[in-house]
Amino acid sequence: MFRPAVTRQAVKALNQSTRPAALAATPRHFLRPISTTVPRAQKDDKEDPFAKATTKAPEGAAGEHEGKYARTDESVVIEYPDDAHMPPSPVVQGRGGMHFKRTLAQFSLENRVTLVTGGARGLGLVMSQGIVASGSNLAIVDLNKEEAEDSAKKLVEQFQKENPGLEELPNVTAHYADVSNPESVNNALSEVISKHGKIDHLVTSAGFTENFDAINYPYDRMQKLWGVNVDGSYLFATGVAKHLMERKAPGSIVMIGSMSGAIVNVPQPQAPYNAAKAAVRHLASSFAVEWAGQDIRVNCISPGYMLTALTRKILDENPDLRDKWISLIPAGKMGVPEDLMGAVTFLLSDASKYITGADLRVDGGYTLT
Repeated sequence: MFRPAVTRQAVKALNQSTRPAALAATPRHFLRPISTTVPRAQKDDKEDPFAKATTKAPEGAAGEHEGKYARTDESVVIEYPDDAHMPPSPVVQGRGGMHFKRTLAQFSLENRVTLVTGGARGLGLVMSQGIVASGSNLAIVDLNKEEAEDSAKKLVEQFQKENPGLEELPNVTAHYADVSNPESVNNALSEVISKHGKIDHLVTSAGFTENFDAINYPYDRMQKLWGVNVDGSYLFATGVAKHLMERKAPGSIVMIGSMSGAIVNVPQPQAPYNAAKAAVRHLASSFAVEWAGQDIRVNCISPGYMLTALTRKILDENPDLRDKWISLIPAGKMGVPEDLMGAVTFLLSDASKYITGADLRVDGGYTLT
């Protein structure tokens, strides 16, 4: 009987026995021949428009525009007025109270008490107005108590003007605090709780910026900046969180950072401010994880360039800076403080009850490019 498998094995054995030993021991490898490339004629990189845009180009190949729109400029000096000469912040139209447009009930802040640091002016004031319009009672905490009292009065007057049929007006109070001082912060928290009975929400809006190049930044000014922006956010957040834990109550905290915590602003130099806002953003993330088990949500809002009364004053004195800033914003324009009303209301309200540790950038797309 013919067996093909047996026959193939016999032939294979015969071939192996008749192959020279040297060949049998040598494995069969493919040997790739050595190749060469003919050198190309080299172009002058200064004349090559594509090479000019790469790291291959010699220094200066791109001319006067080489990197200049992505660098800080030490000649940019912005004079920030002291507290006594800060431009007043107007109360805007809040459109709060009863209205006839249907919306989710989850956005309501009814029966809540919200504390806003730095709420006497600027972004803090406008966010406070959005919070009041959404139904919350409000405690404004500011270094300038007189201005905080005036702003509290104007907020209630504006609300009443927009809602003439409502008999129950929001309870808006004003309080003093040096946000960088633990004792002052604790006193302010105790006073707010005494006036309102509780605190449900917190917005840490107190902060300021200055522009010095890093080498010449006065150390005492840097300490003050860090104290207000970082220490103040930390002290109020931990204080309100402790209060919520003692009540065994849920709560929401919104820390106001900046797009400067994610990018380096140009052309103005402001390294300590950028670092401080990066710290605020990461504090919010860290608190969110640490307090999630106590049902306390912590999120961050990072505004871009906002046309506040102070910003308008600065840009009136530095018109070239306005054009520079706007040229870097994909939306082609600066934001206005009212653009933060919806953002802060969303993050404080139950509409965002499964959101914590988020950084909501309100910057017209600045940080995307």
